[in-house]
Amino acid sequence: MTQCWRLDTISQSVILQSNNNQLPSVIYWGSKLPDSENITDLALCTVHDLNCGTLDAVADLSVAPLHSATYPGQPGLTIKDRQGQTLWLNLCFDREQLTDTDDTSELTLHFIDKALAISYQLIIIADRQTNMFVFQSKVSSENPIVIDWLAAPVLPAPHNSQHCIEFSGRWCGEFQMQQVPWHTGIRMRECLLGRTSHEHFPGVILPCTGTTNSHGYAFGLHYGWSGGHKMLAEELADGRRLIQFGHATANHSEPVTSAESAPLYATFSATGLNGLAKTFQQHLRQRIVKFPATEKLRPVHYNCWEAVYFDHDTSVLFDIAQKAAEAGAERFVLDDGWFINRNDDTTSLGDWFIDEQKYPQGLAPLISHVHSLNMGFGLWFEPEMISIDSDLYRQHPQWLLGPAEQQQGRQQLVLDLSQPAVCDYLFERLSHFLTQYDIEYIKWDHNRVLPIVDHKQTIALYRLLDKLRTAHPNVEIESCSSGGGRVDFGILKRTHRIWLSDSNDALERFWMQHNAALFFPGEITGSHIGPAHCHTSGRQLPLAFRAWVAASRHMGMEMDPRELSDSDIALIKKVTNWYKTNREWLHSGYILRLDSDDDAVLGELQIAADDSRFVAFIAQMTVSNQVLPKPIRLTGLEHDVRYEIALYNREQSAQTSRGNPALKSNKLTLSGRVLMDRGIQLPVAFPATLWVIEGKRI
Repeated sequence: MTQCWRLDTISQSVILQSNNNQLPSVIYWGSKLPDSENITDLALCTVHDLNCGTLDAVADLSVAPLHSATYPGQPGLTIKDRQGQTLWLNLCFDREQLTDTDDTSELTLHFIDKALAISYQLIIIADRQTNMFVFQSKVSSENPIVIDWLAAPVLPAPHNSQHCIEFSGRWCGEFQMQQVPWHTGIRMRECLLGRTSHEHFPGVILPCTGTTNSHGYAFGLHYGWSGGHKMLAEELADGRRLIQFGHATANHSEPVTSAESAPLYATFSATGLNGLAKTFQQHLRQRIVKFPATEKLRPVHYNCWEAVYFDHDTSVLFDIAQKAAEAGAERFVLDDGWFINRNDDTTSLGDWFIDEQKYPQGLAPLISHVHSLNMGFGLWFEPEMISIDSDLYRQHPQWLLGPAEQQQGRQQLVLDLSQPAVCDYLFERLSHFLTQYDIEYIKWDHNRVLPIVDHKQTIALYRLLDKLRTAHPNVEIESCSSGGGRVDFGILKRTHRIWLSDSNDALERFWMQHNAALFFPGEITGSHIGPAHCHTSGRQLPLAFRAWVAASRHMGMEMDPRELSDSDIALIKKVTNWYKTNREWLHSGYILRLDSDDDAVLGELQIAADDSRFVAFIAQMTVSNQVLPKPIRLTGLEHDVRYEIALYNREQSAQTSRGNPALKSNKLTLSGRVLMDRGIQLPVAFPATLWVIEGKRI
């Protein structure tokens, strides 16, 4: 007996097949099939032959492969009883549920092992509006069981692919892309740090052979979870390939009667990596992030951290706020150092009370001053952390996560959020400030890894954030975790902005933003104009470059504005005014990566949702090997449509630029075919130049 199920989005199809009531396999995932496709014959064409030296049947590569089904690779589900004995499951089809709306189809398949009283659910949502598939798996049992491993449904990987694209990194160097060749055996990436982490972003791209940013087939997956996670890429000895995502090993530290994976977001593109980027950006915008005021444009931030650090003086902050507003800021964020005895990073985390020596009248005078400058006010917290030198630790040492004798990280430890009293305390403290003061924004920081990995910590964090958002629905929250240590769809269901990296080095930041745009749109990705002398890299970069890199995402500033000259202020005003003029369409459009023929040049194109206009940001990152700039080819345009293009910041040509390429002095009208196939010629540029090319459809 064979059963088949089909789900479609705008441009892709998934077909599942179950033989003899067993767990189903994904037998097709790719471009959308014709409505008339014969699914029965499609299933027949996937049947494997047998070879010598093998078992008498080829085990299915199901959504949860089981060793009990003689599967030769890594299982997708491993369960033990309370005594530690592995349970050999025989899950059989029980029933299905299909729910259809105008935008989505949701299929739930139920399987049960009646002898063991254990059930398995496969949930697949086909989102036709955003072109995204969302997969999830759930297990329940009448008796407590130990979950060793529960994969979000296991998916096949393409054979016509040479490598996977993974995302690793470090503090101040997140979202480093690396190509990992396919080979027989497993490739495992596991994050045991208790947060999404700089080191192991829970996503992967599977490009087919020859795929570029703009052309070819590719598959993209993201595991929407903010705690420890694991990814397995495996090529079996018989040649089949698969991808698994799930919570990290030992996430469930004690027996449970139910467990579920996080959502696995998956999409296919026939238009290169940019097709994946458009889907992820659109899905996050429409289904994940929910802004308190949808009509409000994203304000220009000012954050005082790199201007004052812990040295808070209200007269200085008044002056800084004044100058930030003059430069175009619309929101002032008071960072670390405002609470009691917090004069450095060794003390007082957890003691969320105003430091009356720094703020004898509380925060009201500063907030009033900020509001008088037509800026909103934001406040920094690090709620999940605790200092040993704090009143909270002295009063409640039992609130610590992990053993008392453990290695500190950044001179701090972690609170155990799974204890209700801890979350009650944190909710009361944060809610106190959000009620007493007119605060529109929280920068929520998380500056160390966890000593143990347990899903209960992440679940408790989600509940705390959900509770705060319910109580204070007009407050926006930024997810910061030593910069980009907690960036994922799970945290963004509860927050509204990510601080992608602690690095304000614009050269570093541009390539990080460029890579992160494969998953995240511009309006939620914070980017700030840093100091002239970067505090994290020691590099000095031109102000124009720093400003335009910030303007290419959710723009902000994070320097001491008192150090700016009149010409510096004028330049920042010019860029912030450009940002304010264009942010409405930028923050509803798409970021597409350009295929550059010069390794020293990195570029992207941001195009409006209605394709009426675009801006290309082209960065000269280092010195090119050749004498003259190579043409830069655009993407995402219509071949037979004409576009008017202009170089907005032509004054940034290098001093060595002696010629007169057309864009240096004129607008041009060219077809999309010319712009994408031949490309445009830019003036000579020094490193750390970001060209801004505006285009509009004629």
